[in-house]
Amino acid sequence: MTIRFGNNRLATYIVIWLLSGAVLGIAAHFADIFLPKYHREFIIFALVVPSVTIFVLLLSVSWAQPWSEAIMLFILSVLWLAMGAWTTDVIGHIQCSMTSGTEPTKSGTISSRTYCYEMRVIQAFSWMICGLLILYFVIFIALVNRAVYMGFPHIWNEHIAFMPWFGEWPTLGHGNAYGPHMMYPGMHQPFYVPQQLGQPVMIQPGYGGMPVSAY
Repeated sequence: MTIRFGNNRLATYIVIWLLSGAVLGIAAHFADIFLPKYHREFIIFALVVPSVTIFVLLLSVSWAQPWSEAIMLFILSVLWLAMGAWTTDVIGHIQCSMTSGTEPTKSGTISSRTYCYEMRVIQAFSWMICGLLILYFVIFIALVNRAVYMGFPHIWNEHIAFMPWFGEWPTLGHGNAYGPHMMYPGMHQPFYVPQQLGQPVMIQPGYGGMPVSAY
């Protein structure tokens, strides 16, 4: 893995882990005081989404390919988008500082202001995680397309460790022979050798993978 891509990917994962852990902690607190009587569907969803996110990202750190990474990012983005939208629908435009009264729990009550603030944290963190995932998804697709354009069409099926960052070349496992000045066999893109006057120039590969000479 190129160092910059690996560091940026890990940093993004760490931020998402921390935010997801905070959402999971608040959801677990809600589950403890509300379930099974109140807010059942929302709390279950609020427990599932960060748990799946943490597990999938841990799995992705150990093993991933660009195609699986892209699918994972898309699915997680949709889940957190739904999480943010649902939280916004539940809490609405309530001003927590002006909230008074109590919310019923399975064994008593909780301050409505406390409940409102905790829901606001879930709402804010959900939108932040959704934004980070979408941003990373866009950058990731741009990096893959850049690698393909540079002459590495099989990058989608390589290990994620071979992904480049902007300004870097992929360090492909089975493609190490194809350095920054060479192309995959069969790619109908030219490779130019510096020309001296009166000497042939080899353009390789040509159509059908055959070399072509020109003067």
